[in-house]
Amino acid sequence: MKDDFFQALSHPCRREIIRLLKWRDLSAGEIAGHFDIAQPTVSRHLDVLKNAGIVTSRRRANQVIYSLDLTAVQGMLVEILDLLGRGEGERRESEA
Repeated sequence: MKDDFFQALSHPCRREIIRLLKWRDLSAGEIAGHFDIAQPTVSRHLDVLKNAGIVTSRRRANQVIYSLDLTAVQGMLVEILDLLGRGEGERRESEA
């Protein structure tokens, strides 16, 4: 999942989708309205984010509503901080 997470963040459109979803849940159409690219392309970006565990989706009538999965994002942040903390500690110990 870690590789999927970082790969998902590599594209500027996906990072913008995350920025949009941090404020509120949006339908695929609402998200697509923020971009000058075809809706199927936005849907592919949403699939990448969903497969990485960054967003979740649910059906509401004939729409798919996307939400930012803050638990997954926080989990990755903890792992990144842990990684950085360990690297720093290991360096300090080897310098001593």
